[in-house]
Amino acid sequence: MADEKTTQSSNAPANTPNTIEALYLEDRRFAPPTEFRKNAVLSDEDIYARAARDPEAFWAEQAEKVHWFKKWDKVREWNAPWVKWFLGGKTNVAYNCLDRHLSTDRRNKAALIWEGEPGDERVLTYNDLHREVSKFSNVLKGLGVRKGDRVAIYMPMIPELAIAMLACTRIGAPHTIVFGGFSPESLRDRINDAQANVVITSDGGWRRGAILPLKKNVDEAIAECPSIKACVVVERIGAAANITMHEGRDHWWHELMKGISQVCPAEEMDSEDPLYILYTSGTTAKPKGILHTTGGYLVGVTSTFQWVFDYRDNDVYFCTADIGWVTGHSYIVYGPLSNGATSLMYEGSPDWPDKDRFWAIVEKYRVNILYTAPTAIRSFMGWGLEYPRKHDLTSLRLIGSVGEPINPEAWMWYHEHIGGGRCPVVDTWWQTETGSILISPLPGITTTKPGSATRPLPGIEADIFDENGNSVPLGGGGYLVLKAPWPSIARTIYGDADRYAKTYFSRYSPDVYFTGDGAKRDKDGYYWLMGRVDDVMNVSGHRISTTEVESALVNHPSVAEAAVVGKAHSIKGQAVVAFVTLKSDGANMAPAEKIAELKKHVANKIGALARPEEIYLTAELPKTRSGKIMRRLLRDIAEGRAMGDTTTLADPGVVARLRDKYEAAEQ
Repeated sequence: MADEKTTQSSNAPANTPNTIEALYLEDRRFAPPTEFRKNAVLSDEDIYARAARDPEAFWAEQAEKVHWFKKWDKVREWNAPWVKWFLGGKTNVAYNCLDRHLSTDRRNKAALIWEGEPGDERVLTYNDLHREVSKFSNVLKGLGVRKGDRVAIYMPMIPELAIAMLACTRIGAPHTIVFGGFSPESLRDRINDAQANVVITSDGGWRRGAILPLKKNVDEAIAECPSIKACVVVERIGAAANITMHEGRDHWWHELMKGISQVCPAEEMDSEDPLYILYTSGTTAKPKGILHTTGGYLVGVTSTFQWVFDYRDNDVYFCTADIGWVTGHSYIVYGPLSNGATSLMYEGSPDWPDKDRFWAIVEKYRVNILYTAPTAIRSFMGWGLEYPRKHDLTSLRLIGSVGEPINPEAWMWYHEHIGGGRCPVVDTWWQTETGSILISPLPGITTTKPGSATRPLPGIEADIFDENGNSVPLGGGGYLVLKAPWPSIARTIYGDADRYAKTYFSRYSPDVYFTGDGAKRDKDGYYWLMGRVDDVMNVSGHRISTTEVESALVNHPSVAEAAVVGKAHSIKGQAVVAFVTLKSDGANMAPAEKIAELKKHVANKIGALARPEEIYLTAELPKTRSGKIMRRLLRDIAEGRAMGDTTTLADPGVVARLRDKYEAAEQ
């Protein structure tokens, strides 16, 4: 995720960058400020007990807060591992995000505030956004898109991205948004898996003053996507993008919107109708298409946005994520807009044109709620206090963290220097698969500890299991699990129900969801997330499969074999480290040149975010007698830890030779 936790050894839960002992001994505590608690959306701790006594009644109460064309007949149907929520109910997410606000004072309130990288800006009221979404819904219908058809979206962070996804939602066409940093091959694979028939993009986007060639990437991708019938292009860059428009297939957004009707009634969707597919890395090279449905997801993001961010009607809310990740889906668009919030979108990076860009935006728009990633916070720490001190940040009243565990030092820096020591910090844990936040402080109730996500939210039944499925006592560590479904849980992996059941519900029993994260629970029952326990890395909050990177490396004609691991990184959380064996004819250039070539190759195959930080060329890799590469030992080497058990290796001497080579390279 941006939105998932840090990868660690597949043998046992671990954590980065602090030791479990250091986190567990953290004893600084921060109670909700008295004035904050007095005015908080939630301030009565009884909400936890009420939800635990009757979870179905609790979630039905939350569901009453959204609009239904037809109320549900049954709250929940649970045939593990399959669940349905609000059975028989009819609703529409776009209607909840737009139409229902038009008869209130929110009609002319800012729904989206957009800040472009070069400094351009745009504000869309709820009335404006409703008009644009209705028009583009009719555009999609004119292109032949019908309820149930999939639409791919590959765009920069511009208002048309939110308009496009809401238009899909309005007509019942599940969208699949692909992060603009992904390569043409990654885009192609996701389009083909979803069998999308329309792709929406722009001529380009801006990133640190450079043009992202989005339309050119789309052209390359859809040359191998037979399901695509049309491509809609937003003009973001202009002539400098130097794109080609293919007659009959490609259409300019602005031309399609001319003269189109502004009237498009929202489709009445069944609660369990698909809403969107979002691809996330798995432990195989094939990405997982996580499928979220309509009613339960809407209830989950609507309620958690209000609870966790203590949203009040005059707040300006700024989530710094990209909409290409689940955080952007849930907490830039659907959650905020369903609550009638003012949500701020920013196109660029936090360090362009200078390292104070976020703080300049906070000051310019008088932002009240900020939600960003530990990766960014650690970068801000490294850049120094001169940047936030240039700006008035006193409008902030709550700050949040998302994407990976936040170490206590970063938490404290964020609290003191961005929150001014007065803002509650909500450190949130959730995943693409969970759809909404599941573990987090409630800022008007919870006493926080730096580095801890504190407690599961009301209605969430979490636990920590050992290897044998036993709940560990307070003070113990193990595997984070969820023992009952919640409304926004993903329903399946698109087109692969067996993989869904095997991935999430096979480790213990069909009614226990295995998160893939290690965790510890302290004596107060607070949860400390320790990171991933599978072979998925978390680089700057982006989940990347080791298998995907290995596959890209082996695709290079010079590479015979590759093993990839994650290494703790002070800024990114984790960095990609690759150990590569070349073919006999592959060593025909200097090692430094070959390494640079391989890094570029991975970036071209997957995207720049997967580019290895380090590549080590080696004649051999540590393998078991059955031929399995021992990545656990490679992690030990990369992290500088003492070697684990090597008795199963075919040649234990390989590890010593690799370690000596690695240490020499590090000097």
